[in-house]
Amino acid sequence: MHSDHSLKRTALIASAMSAFLPPFMISSTNIVLPSIGKDFNMNAVQIGWVVTSYILSSAVFLVPFGRLSDIMGRRKVFLYGLSLFTLFTFLIGVIPANSTLLIATRFLQGFGSAMIFSTGMTIIVSVYPPDQRGKVLGINVACVYLGLAVGPFIGGILTQHFTWRSVFLLTAFIGIFLVIFIALKLKGEWADAKGEKFDFAGSLIYGISLVTLMIGFTGIPKATGFALVTAGIAMFIIFVLYELRIEHPVLNFKIFRSSRTYTLATTSALINYSATFGVGFLVSLYLQTVKGLTPLQAGTVMLAQPVIQTIFSPVAGKLADRKEPQSIASAGMALTALGLAMLTFVQADTGIPYIIATLALLGFGFAFFSSPNTTAAMNSAEKKFYGVASSILGTMRLLGQMFSMGISMIVFTIIMKDAKITPENSGLFLQSQKIIFIVFAVLCFAGIFLKTRKK
Repeated sequence: MHSDHSLKRTALIASAMSAFLPPFMISSTNIVLPSIGKDFNMNAVQIGWVVTSYILSSAVFLVPFGRLSDIMGRRKVFLYGLSLFTLFTFLIGVIPANSTLLIATRFLQGFGSAMIFSTGMTIIVSVYPPDQRGKVLGINVACVYLGLAVGPFIGGILTQHFTWRSVFLLTAFIGIFLVIFIALKLKGEWADAKGEKFDFAGSLIYGISLVTLMIGFTGIPKATGFALVTAGIAMFIIFVLYELRIEHPVLNFKIFRSSRTYTLATTSALINYSATFGVGFLVSLYLQTVKGLTPLQAGTVMLAQPVIQTIFSPVAGKLADRKEPQSIASAGMALTALGLAMLTFVQADTGIPYIIATLALLGFGFAFFSSPNTTAAMNSAEKKFYGVASSILGTMRLLGQMFSMGISMIVFTIIMKDAKITPENSGLFLQSQKIIFIVFAVLCFAGIFLKTRKK
């Protein structure tokens, strides 16, 4: 009995810590972007790729590794993923000033991150009985939010007192500790689909379609950009048709046929992340480049959103257990659309209190969207589809983040072209930012109606 208890505790510590690291990495990277851009002499689109390459890689590999871990063993994939994530995080901390090398290493870091994210939560579900899962999954989600919340603040402190590289070195140090802890303490292996076939062809088509789409995004408005986007969409359609035909697909689309509510909830997640992920990226650049704030000051201002999100997410989650979760998620989407609309009015002389209030409103809206929307999705999925349902929801989140950066980079390419994000170019940056926030607000506004449509 004691060993069972200690296995549960070890699994929870390992999963909670690994749920914290990638979000911490994402949010602290937003704060250090201006410093990286300066050190590496990067233009606006290249800075965008520092964020996008990581998200793109995570999106490409999340589902294949989720499936592979069911076949090979979740502990194995989890440990390999954490080791790779730690290694590439360390390399970013010591890398010479070469933008192509940095973007490539970020892509590899995202590869490790996908292995962690696709297995951490399923290990908990494998170890804990159903009546204890709600609480431990709640702890896991809290760690994700904690990573998002402290990332900008800790990233700001480290960048100001040391350099931006210290953020990656600290993360790598935590990773090393975690790898040793899991290797020594987490015993056992879980592989519920042992012996089943892995869909290599599907995984390859899926990966190529996403990469083609994203490279195409940054090539717009040139003809090659549009051609690549069209090719990416065509390949994705081929991927869906292929997956519906085979016996062991890497992504089981049959779940969408079985539940309209699930389809609406996952589409809403895609729209919401497409409209909100780029906010942290843009606001960080705005605060440091246009307003001249230090990384620490910018990180402190940006705490407003995740702190409000962390406080109100459990409230929204409880509310979703009692009331109709979709209508709560709709209200959250509406508040988010309002916050994004407020950001379209941001100018060079906008006061910091206005920025803080807007970020707080976004955090509030996001809290009331995220938990209830996840509840609506998971409650509508059949039990046999739980693993698939969870990984599709995670993929929608990553695809949304990827599209959010894609929208930002299309606008940067058209307006700023090769210009660097510096105080001298702040006029061009503000013009780009306004257009991006208008697109985000319209997207989010459209999402409200998608959510409230009844059967």
